[in-house]
Amino acid sequence: MAAPRRAWLVFGFSPEEAAGEPGPGPGPRRLESGPEGIRRVWPAWSYVVVETGAGLEVRSAGLRRGLPGWAEALPSETHLVLRGAAAARAWPRAAALRGALRDGPAWSRDLPPGPRRPPPLPLLPGGFATPRPPFFAALPGGVRARGLALGYEHVLVLGAAGETYAWGGGRHGQLGHGTLESELQPRLVEALAGVPMQAVAAGGWHSASVSEAGDLYVWGWNESGQLALPSKALAEERAQDEDAGHAELTPRREQPAAEDAAFISIQAFPALLDLPQDLEVSKVSCGSRHTAVVTRGGELYTWGWGKYGQLGHEDNASSDQPCRVEYLAAEGLRAEEVVCGPWTTYVCVLEPQSPPPATAAYAEEDTGPTLPGEMGQAAPQDRIPPGLATVNAGAAAGLVPDPAPAAATQVLKPPREEPNMLITAAFP
Repeated sequence: MAAPRRAWLVFGFSPEEAAGEPGPGPGPRRLESGPEGIRRVWPAWSYVVVETGAGLEVRSAGLRRGLPGWAEALPSETHLVLRGAAAARAWPRAAALRGALRDGPAWSRDLPPGPRRPPPLPLLPGGFATPRPPFFAALPGGVRARGLALGYEHVLVLGAAGETYAWGGGRHGQLGHGTLESELQPRLVEALAGVPMQAVAAGGWHSASVSEAGDLYVWGWNESGQLALPSKALAEERAQDEDAGHAELTPRREQPAAEDAAFISIQAFPALLDLPQDLEVSKVSCGSRHTAVVTRGGELYTWGWGKYGQLGHEDNASSDQPCRVEYLAAEGLRAEEVVCGPWTTYVCVLEPQSPPPATAAYAEEDTGPTLPGEMGQAAPQDRIPPGLATVNAGAAAGLVPDPAPAAATQVLKPPREEPNMLITAAFP
């Protein structure tokens, strides 16, 4: 029996849509790999950087250019940061797509000789990179980081002992400190103290972490169901669909009625999320307003905003319930890695040496992300363990009086969402 081989699939927004052309639809597309295969991906909104056996390559609609001599990428819609053995440099996005890296970079930082396998970007010696100016921020001396994730307005650090730190903008509870206040310096997420983590992920305005035991914790903004907690916006949209006569719902979408559910707009403390069958998680990634995890059994689960098919369920519905991506199961594909772009989901799978014709039919080239848009369901209740408090978003923002517990909360309007990779503002 032939050994399985690795392949990358992508769901969601496409470079064609970024260019104003019709998109390929909600089905999966295969990343063209060539004989070298694809090892890693770094998605932005309108393009993606991939690592093949021949080195890094930037791909956009109808365009592929090699990036020789570089080992890692941190892309956004304004700049592309690249790291090599001796330096990290940033070029404007247009120059990177043209292959004009011989032009003077917008930023450069020499790197001291270090370990053969340094921590992954955005981490750099003494601090971390950001894919827009000022491109570098220092870490306080007391924080020893082995992983770092960037949101639109916040930063998460995975400490050397598995502890979690968060700072930056906090208006959507994305820091996990129990308030909607911002923090200028790294602060320990005390609700997770004593629970060693193996991974952290930052979405646009939400956060997630996976413990060494395989438990998943989520916190922050839940407007699109990205925390897999009951979302009022999705329940209201479902009710509107029913009123319009569009609601022949599948079992996956069946949700409690809006008026009967307890909704969560903002979860300001980490909440332990129970996946179906008590599955354990190995990998987590966050898009702008969606979340994806790989289980230890090789299954892919997604939830949150799905307008561009980024959830991989072969539709454009949103969901505030963890749902298995059935396409992978039907094709006998085992998920190994997942990387979310702002409006896309990339998944690395193990597949048979001779893939079935149905899989080969999905031939496409690269990435996708998206802006706020339509959504579509409500979700299960009682997901928050005792002792993990919930902040009422409307009341905290001064928009509505603080209602009684379990009452429907006002959902904040989406902040202005840039067509960027998830990035952070620089903080002192």
